[in-house]
Amino acid sequence: MPETNYQQQTDGQIWQTIRNEAEQEVRSEPLLASFMHAAILKHNSLEQALSFNLATKLDSQTLPAILLRELFDEALSDDQGIRVAMRADLCAVRERDPACHRFLTPLLYFKGYNAVQSYRVGHWLWQHSRRSLALFLQSRVSEALSVDIHPAARIGIGIMVDHATGLVVGETAIVGNNVSMLHEVTLGGTGKQSGQRHPTVGSGVLIGAGAKVLGDVRIGDGAKIGSGSVVLTDIPPHCTATGVPAKVVGKPCVAQPALEMDHQLDNPTT
Repeated sequence: MPETNYQQQTDGQIWQTIRNEAEQEVRSEPLLASFMHAAILKHNSLEQALSFNLATKLDSQTLPAILLRELFDEALSDDQGIRVAMRADLCAVRERDPACHRFLTPLLYFKGYNAVQSYRVGHWLWQHSRRSLALFLQSRVSEALSVDIHPAARIGIGIMVDHATGLVVGETAIVGNNVSMLHEVTLGGTGKQSGQRHPTVGSGVLIGAGAKVLGDVRIGDGAKIGSGSVVLTDIPPHCTATGVPAKVVGKPCVAQPALEMDHQLDNPTT
């Protein structure tokens, strides 16, 4: 996966930047001082801050924040892949979202980022045969953040989910690295077949708001799916598809449209 300017920063640099941003926020908005201390400044690492914030957002009577935090800490400690992915995802949001000017913002406020990190813990639970707890966590994230990602789905790193409300990712979906998706995207199944019944999305793909990709179809690397489209057949790599049902209408101007977030339909094939 090609590195962006932000992804070239070390783990320590990213965390120090987040702390600096929180300290500046305390100076500029004193009413948030206690929040910034609890959420960021009292912690010694990004992992600690993330587990605290996720536990706070997903707190419930069934599984209170103190137990959720222990669970998140366990997963983050056990799986280096989650630690790598959480930073790559954070950099992806900072790099691609023009409304995001700090690392602090998605960590504290963007439910797309928080939902994806919660999924990563749920996926860790699923892989460790703790499937009832994984499904409980999926349900709680859906209730609290309006994002529904099945813990069995396989999702790469460098993922940006913008706005995120209404995102659905099914059980057998596969998503590559450096993918960007907007709100109300569905990677769903069709029919009642068993086995692989959800989409496979290649790396560098951009999927516009409200697009539905249904069934065991493949979206090739570097493709772009227009907003509101319904994809029912394979889309070749480095093609732009739109419509209901979606058809190839052109080619993106760049190799990885997800990095540019340009939803215009460019380079028509006719």
